[in-house]
Amino acid sequence: MPSLLFEQGARGRGGDFVASEGRPDEFLDSSLLRDELPLPDLAEIEVARHFTTLSHRNFAVDLNFYPLGSCTMKYNPKLNEAVSGFPGFTDLHPFAPDEGAQGALQLLWQMERSLASLFGMNAFSLMPAAGAHGEITAMLMAKRYFAQRSEGGRDTCIVPDTAHGTNPASAAMVGYRVLSVPSTSRGRTDVEALKKVLDGRIAVCMMTNPNTLGLFEDEIMEMTQAVHDAGGLMYYDGANANAIVGLCRPGDMGFDLMHLNLHKTFSVPHGGGGPGSGPVGASSELTRYLPKPMVAKRADGGFFLQHDMPDSIGAVRAFWTHFLAIVRAYAYVIVHGEEGLKRNSLLAVLNANYLRAKVKDLLTVPYDDFCRHEFVCSAESLKRETGVRALDLAKGLLDAGVHAPTMYWPHVVAECLMIEPTETETRATLDSFAESLRALVATAYEDPQSMARLPMHTAVRRVDEARVGRLANKGVGLRWSPDGSTAE
Repeated sequence: MPSLLFEQGARGRGGDFVASEGRPDEFLDSSLLRDELPLPDLAEIEVARHFTTLSHRNFAVDLNFYPLGSCTMKYNPKLNEAVSGFPGFTDLHPFAPDEGAQGALQLLWQMERSLASLFGMNAFSLMPAAGAHGEITAMLMAKRYFAQRSEGGRDTCIVPDTAHGTNPASAAMVGYRVLSVPSTSRGRTDVEALKKVLDGRIAVCMMTNPNTLGLFEDEIMEMTQAVHDAGGLMYYDGANANAIVGLCRPGDMGFDLMHLNLHKTFSVPHGGGGPGSGPVGASSELTRYLPKPMVAKRADGGFFLQHDMPDSIGAVRAFWTHFLAIVRAYAYVIVHGEEGLKRNSLLAVLNANYLRAKVKDLLTVPYDDFCRHEFVCSAESLKRETGVRALDLAKGLLDAGVHAPTMYWPHVVAECLMIEPTETETRATLDSFAESLRALVATAYEDPQSMARLPMHTAVRRVDEARVGRLANKGVGLRWSPDGSTAE
């Protein structure tokens, strides 16, 4: 069958491509051609069923419960998707002139101001593409800040031992030495240990509040004051902000820099590689270092992209924002409003504490304290008594139609499961999860060997983790069989 191809040549002269009909081998070198694909001749209904079946093999928040701690796999309202599909948004070219994109610029400006108000920052940049990208952006801002103050000797970043793994990675990537501080028996950062390491080399202290154990750092004001007295900056990792929106603000806690995960707290789709969005907020003293351009408002009420920012760290990506992710998040903000966002945070905290109370007789809850949006429990005693690990429980939950919680992290808790129900789950769903976990623990005591065979009903069964790790380190490609075995 003849193909409609585009001839080369016109591009180099600045003209248009010329459409031409012909065979591919008339225009392409034979080494670039592949053999005819042996595609089967199928009816449309067969194709539709095939791809629909494949799609249902993926776990999705639209299908089942997703208590993935610290990642806030939150329901994505379909209204947000509809709004992000408006032609005025989807048809807007990234290089459209400011005068031709006033509606989009206004939306971005209003979103930036909304975030600044909600989190107590002076300004936000919406440019960073994801949470870790926001982290490294903020670390680059801190580096620029100290360089301008002739304090380049500040080369150390403090992170608690419960920090997200991206924290030390982001600090190291900009050249900071990473220093860990321990937690107390209460699951909070050890304030005295923090104070002991504060000296003239400290640049930034990166913290999450509530922390990754799901506990609020109730001595946060003392810690931020101590770091500031030592000349350092406080950075807020916003991955756990789903617990605090409308209730308290990082800026009021003394944080100078922060990032948010719009694909967590503000319901932009997560998982599957994106799309992500990691806006960075700054105090008034650090705003001038934010990435450029930023949306600004003219005296006549119009909007423009401000490029004249001499102290900025510059652009941190090819385009100045992930626009449709911002549109989704903005829809979430304006639909709920300040009171609705506060209510969502309260429901997230309520759901987590309800579920913690439901499961604490099944697994050890090492910090039996009022938690925020998530909590951790330990299967260490279960493993000691039956040999069944946290991993086995997580695999068993897959058969119950529940996504596995985060496992073995934070590492300060042995055989850890971190559970976060979010605000959208019903009491019936939480009760069902607790009963599924109860049944698995009962099986662990009655027939522990059977737990090693779970999951039994997923598209891919349990894999040989050690072998997969060895092959991956060798760069060997893997394919999976339905029973979970692997072949090179």
